[in-house]
Amino acid sequence: MIEPRLPSARLAAGIEYDGTAYSGWQAQSHAPSVQESLNKALSSVADAAVECTGAGRTDAGVHATGQVVHFDPPTERNMRSWLLGVNSNLPEDINMLWVRPVSEKFHARYAATSRSYRYVILNRKVRSSLERSRVWWVYHQLDANRMHEAAQSLLGEHDFSAFRASACQSRTPVREVTRIEVSRHQDHIYIDISANAFVHHMVRNIVGSLARVGTCEESVDWLGEVLALRDRRLSGITAPAGGLFLTRVEYPPELLSRRSRESAE
Repeated sequence: MIEPRLPSARLAAGIEYDGTAYSGWQAQSHAPSVQESLNKALSSVADAAVECTGAGRTDAGVHATGQVVHFDPPTERNMRSWLLGVNSNLPEDINMLWVRPVSEKFHARYAATSRSYRYVILNRKVRSSLERSRVWWVYHQLDANRMHEAAQSLLGEHDFSAFRASACQSRTPVREVTRIEVSRHQDHIYIDISANAFVHHMVRNIVGSLARVGTCEESVDWLGEVLALRDRRLSGITAPAGGLFLTRVEYPPELLSRRSRESAE
């Protein structure tokens, strides 16, 4: 069955990328970005200028397995043509996973109800040559159970000034964390966190602070105390960008349901 062509309308797409070679998601005039590469690929398929909007502005070196974008195509193409055509015009470290029509009310950034990140720590005595750009190598032994217990103090709605970069431009530091889990799988420690939104460097600053709990440098209660004091100078270091992955973005089901994305994939 041939998929019908659709009139020009808003499309949403899922994107994965290795952010090692890029200055971040957002297009910049002085450095390569993921958004710029995707815009070029979309424009090539459309044979006209196309600009996409992403759900999250990941920093330089940060990766994504579940970035979501939207764009308004100026020309008609079926979904298969968009998917195959865009991927054939993207570099190997960026890939479109799925694409589907959405309502014009859909906005990849502003319609998102939650975002999820995973941070990966390689916790062993020797570094990895294969994962060097996708983990934070920590050679001191970390106690993942202590880290998980401490992390639970961040659940709920709080002022996250203690974990906010000084350059953050958000109007408010208040965010609601709905899930945070720390788990160990052999030499890897995974920190999974979901929230309605994040302030700049929030996940990486939380991870840097959790590492201090994991080495027993700080107590389990220390993280909650730092959160309450709202002073960035009191929390841990900013963990390296390479260990961070944007894993999922959620939307109201009437705009983009999980099932519709899975069927598109």
